[in-house]
Amino acid sequence: MTTFQLLLFIIAGGILYLFFKQLFSGNHPKRGIDFEAKTEDTHIGGINRPDKTFARPRVEVSRIEQLLVMADEAMEKNDFDEASKALGSALIIEPKNAHVLQKMGYVYTQTQVFTEAKSCYETLLSIDANDDMAHVLLANTLHSMGENSAAEVHHKKAIALDEEYAGHYFNYANTLYDSKRYSDALVQYQKAYALDDTLSVAKEMIEELEAKHA
Repeated sequence: MTTFQLLLFIIAGGILYLFFKQLFSGNHPKRGIDFEAKTEDTHIGGINRPDKTFARPRVEVSRIEQLLVMADEAMEKNDFDEASKALGSALIIEPKNAHVLQKMGYVYTQTQVFTEAKSCYETLLSIDANDDMAHVLLANTLHSMGENSAAEVHHKKAIALDEEYAGHYFNYANTLYDSKRYSDALVQYQKAYALDDTLSVAKEMIEELEAKHA
């Protein structure tokens, strides 16, 4: 055997050794076994086969949701001007979106633009006349505008729609108190406190009014 033949023999032996090592190692691809991604967003395919590429689907956030988040972030900073801009943009997209209207009413109340707050709550009630929170928010706004008789109508509607919510009685009591109807206010504070004894302010008002009538 020549030196050249010996070299060829050694090379061939090496190739055979590597082939059988790979064959019995189990590291080669197997037919009938699906690709298993190592992570949730592992991609298959790539530049050469973009049609074969997939990943975790991206959740699209609607423009309304984006604007509501912007408004909430602004309100947390007491930046009601920016909140109003975001909510105003949202109302252009959806003029009768209840969540947007309620937040806009709150912004107007905080900035004491009560006529606009009133409009927001009236629109809410045009969407759902049985929304007790819209009734009480409108009642509170009317109270702030000095329209206590009109406010009383909506306080009563809110209570009729949810007789177990202490806040409705408490808000009604505040309107009655500011109207100097102290005995009527006392009754409503008592009802509020009976439903929720954590309302310490209601308890204080009860004690004050009872002292006045003692």
